[in-house]
Amino acid sequence: MRIGELMTKNLETIEAGEPVRVAALRMRTCNIGSLPVVEGGQLVGMLTDRDITVRCAALGQDPNKTLVREVMTTVVITCEARETLEVAEQLMEEKMVRRLVVVDEERTPVGILSLDDLATVPEEVLHAGEVLERLHQA
Repeated sequence: MRIGELMTKNLETIEAGEPVRVAALRMRTCNIGSLPVVEGGQLVGMLTDRDITVRCAALGQDPNKTLVREVMTTVVITCEARETLEVAEQLMEEKMVRRLVVVDEERTPVGILSLDDLATVPEEVLHAGEVLERLHQA
């Protein structure tokens, strides 16, 4: 099975130049905890609810004036839709992440694959559980 068959395709993103408050409202509206950050359609980072808490709110920064690019995580683990689920599992385990941004050849985000997605595939359930257990231990 390929990543493109299982990934979430209705991907929400946020522009790097948007205020953090706009990102937080989008996360709330969509009931999600992270947003791939784009600039000119290209993936440049990832913003999580934790980034907002630790890098903005905890430092007393104004979320209406602080830009997403100032608090986002710049290192994003990605994969391509044509790769296998085994590749995704290996990446998640090696990089200690729960989700991968799926990009096309131009590094444009086209989807997201989470550890929860992998757990929905019967033959992957056991291994996804092992990956989750290792992430909790780290």
